[in-house]
Amino acid sequence: MAVTSLWHIKGRLKDLIDYVENPEKTVAKTQDLQDLYNVFSYVKRPEVTENGEYVTAINCLKEIALQQMILTKKQYGKDDGYIAWHGYQSFKPDEVSPEECHQIGIQTAKEMWGCGSPVATSDCDSNQKHRPSRQARPRFQIIVTTHLDKDHLHNHFCFNSVSFIDGGKYNYSKAERQRLIDISDRICREHNLSVIEKPHKAPSRPVWLDEKSGKPTRYNAYRDDVREAINFSRTPYYMEDYLKRKGYITDFTGQHWKIRLPQYEHFTRLDTLDERWTPAQIRQSMGRYASFGNRRAYISYPPKMPQEYRDWFKPFHRTSQIYRLYLYYCYQLGILPKGTDYRPTSPYLKEDLRKLDEMSEQVWYMAKWEIRTLSDLYADREKLQGEVEQMTRQRTKLKNKIRRASPAEQENLRQEKAGVTAQITELRRRLKLNEGIERRPVKIQDTMDRIYANEDRAKEEQEQKKLQRKGDRTR
Repeated sequence: MAVTSLWHIKGRLKDLIDYVENPEKTVAKTQDLQDLYNVFSYVKRPEVTENGEYVTAINCLKEIALQQMILTKKQYGKDDGYIAWHGYQSFKPDEVSPEECHQIGIQTAKEMWGCGSPVATSDCDSNQKHRPSRQARPRFQIIVTTHLDKDHLHNHFCFNSVSFIDGGKYNYSKAERQRLIDISDRICREHNLSVIEKPHKAPSRPVWLDEKSGKPTRYNAYRDDVREAINFSRTPYYMEDYLKRKGYITDFTGQHWKIRLPQYEHFTRLDTLDERWTPAQIRQSMGRYASFGNRRAYISYPPKMPQEYRDWFKPFHRTSQIYRLYLYYCYQLGILPKGTDYRPTSPYLKEDLRKLDEMSEQVWYMAKWEIRTLSDLYADREKLQGEVEQMTRQRTKLKNKIRRASPAEQENLRQEKAGVTAQITELRRRLKLNEGIERRPVKIQDTMDRIYANEDRAKEEQEQKKLQRKGDRTR
């Protein structure tokens, strides 16, 4: 079974040229650019690729692949925008050997991007059982590397964004993504490997890692609440009512039951949260803890919250008092007071428990720099931006001095420049915190508004049911 992905890398042609001229001293401006540099450095890293045995170049020479890509870009005058594409093809642990993994990677790369003309090169014609489709006509310079340093063997693809045949740029689309999946799956079947029969969109890697470690992600919160609803309800009607009282929007029609929270656009199927949660199996397992009746969902609130914060917060009322809003939210999440066993039961709050470290750092930042309102925050940001600009100019002057200085002076100047760089890094970290603080209060206010709106709606529904029961008794 192979999982594939592909993404673009933005940058300037000058960045690539600088890297070719001096790779040890070239600093990548973005993480994606660093990933690109890493792909080409794998050729020189024998510990990862078995002395270069599992590095293959298609339509170029692997020793000078990057230089050839640069020449192609210069030839057609396309040195802006996306400079390359980077992707991977990852296999289940112990499913393939290194040789087979690399062979599958080469075949996939050739069919996708490497061979496109009816009269293929000898490199493309060897042992090919399937001709590439007409969509693969533009041919690109590609590096394929197979990595053996993880439990799961995986291939990396890196190819030029500009075709060396006609200068056309590669355009990635949903159709191209599907073609990559289809080609990879077909080749896996040819090698008697498993494929994903029912693929679904995977969560982002941070969310996936948090889910794996059991942190309260959105999907883990869904699972907890659905499990409660199944155990405390004896019929689908009461199960749906339980989830609605929690604040979910439900859809229990059709073959797949679905739920979502109001802040998300798309529903999540219950059988994707747990493959056992089909309508038939849910009906069979309902009411484990509801032998004496259905239980209603409830939302608990933190104990020992100072009255000043209870009185100060007003639902549906925007505020500039961001520090007090943060403190109020920390009580709602159970961060304050310290040592409490309280954990929020509202699904609106559960996911934010993943961000405790980030939120605690922001509260610490506001307390240290005495930021109480949005005006204080903007003033602090303006000051930081001015300091960053000043330090950046100072670093530029030091760079120019280093070029003109004697070898003896250069070492002292480099140390001074490193100190300035460290200060810039710290200032940018503070600036990032500052900007994050401005964005978060909007989400905090929206979350609390949803909680209060859901509580009001539940109370109204309860009153309506009471009135309805009274009306039924009087008849």
